Amino acid sequence: MRVVQIALAAALSLILPNANAQNSESTIKIVLPYPAGGVGDAAARMIAESMRTRLNRPVIVENKPGAAGRLGVQLVKNAPADGSVLLFTPIAPMAIFPHVYDQLAYDPERDFEPVSQVATYDLAIAIGANVPAKSLKELVQWLRGHPDQAAYGTPAAGSLPHFFALLFAGHTGLDLRHVVYKGNPQAITDLIGGHLPMFFTSTQDLVEAHKAGRITVLATSGRARSTALPDVPTFSESGYSIRGEGWYGIYAPSRTPPEVIARLNGAVVEAVRSPEFSKGLTPLGIQPTGTSAQEFSRIQKSDSDLWSPVIRASGFKPE
Repeated sequence: MRVVQIALAAALSLILPNANAQNSESTIKIVLPYPAGGVGDAAARMIAESMRTRLNRPVIVENKPGAAGRLGVQLVKNAPADGSVLLFTPIAPMAIFPHVYDQLAYDPERDFEPVSQVATYDLAIAIGANVPAKSLKELVQWLRGHPDQAAYGTPAAGSLPHFFALLFAGHTGLDLRHVVYKGNPQAITDLIGGHLPMFFTSTQDLVEAHKAGRITVLATSGRARSTALPDVPTFSESGYSIRGEGWYGIYAPSRTPPEVIARLNGAVVEAVRSPEFSKGLTPLGIQPTGTSAQEFSRIQKSDSDLWSPVIRASGFKPE
């Protein structure tokens, strides 16, 4: 028996280090289908670092921008269904784009397994100093009297801010003209300089300029006031019963085994609900959530159903 025990111990000593080495070398890749920088990129990297510790595996973030995010999504769609490649994405590619593009190279429900919603964020409307309004109602009244000034900007055509602006226009009966920008920086510069009357984008992208007094955020789109701008009322508080909420979430390719999804969900939720994640992102207007895979699936479908009629009624078609 003593000889057998020694032989078994020797065999295990040869096997286990190799298994641990293989585990440590098995890298999880989180694909972000947008450029580096920004709140989404920061959130993805915080989660990756937390998952690395919790799963004892290398976890890296790869930015794969292109085609308004569709390129990176397609990359994950075609990845191995073993949990080694994940998608970190905002709401648009999964709940907006299916109603925008006639030919989308992926199906959000068929080609992906939800892992967890990570966080939510509000949208907001901001005006420049040359617009004489101190509230949303004053802005609507001013636009009715100055239809030549009824132009609004968004960071991209076909984006969530674009469709939220259309929802606002339909609710107020205003005839608004869309000015399309490529991102936020130039639009905020034009807003500050008086070249653009109003701008719709995510709240976190307006916080700094609002607090510096260079622009005025009149309303945010959530159910409750933004933690980043508690002095700003919601659209509902301002008398306009509309809301729109963006989110970030993590997906795996379809056919990823349920036990792998469950393990990934546990690591993501633990990361998102950590004090470090909340401390880093809440001041920017990001609300950590960390849902079950099933709840995230329900949220995606609900938001897809919410925005479908708005997009259809707009008649918007990408160029």
